[in-house]
Amino acid sequence: MGVSLKGGGGSGRGRRKRHAPMSEINVTPMVDVMLVLLIIFMVAAPLLQVGIPVDLPESKGQQLSPPKSEPLAVSVNEKGEVFIGETSVSLDELAPKLQAIAKNGYDEPIFVRGDKGVPYGVVMRVMGRINAGGFRKLSFVTNEENGG
Repeated sequence: MGVSLKGGGGSGRGRRKRHAPMSEINVTPMVDVMLVLLIIFMVAAPLLQVGIPVDLPESKGQQLSPPKSEPLAVSVNEKGEVFIGETSVSLDELAPKLQAIAKNGYDEPIFVRGDKGVPYGVVMRVMGRINAGGFRKLSFVTNEENGG
């Protein structure tokens, strides 16, 4: 009793030759899927940064280099309400909550996002509370100015 690996008998005319299965992996479909996911995440990532809708003012200026870690974002919406990330806080609670959240202590960069419809004094009060809390690295977030 023997087992033959070659197919068929006779001369082999008119019969197809059997091939061994291909042992290489085709990575092209995987690369295509990964590129599509990369594009989706590149487009979606800036939208996920801070969830409070704020109509930012426009200005000209040099952009800061992106921080190594996720910065703390303090937002002031059009009603004058203050948020740390997406959590609403009162003006008196702002500095203590920032101190509790800050990973790098007082060297933590804080981005202040103020709606352009909010009076200047409200944003300055927020910055004053952050500064009184001991934080020194404050940055305003604005949109790039369009046109002349």
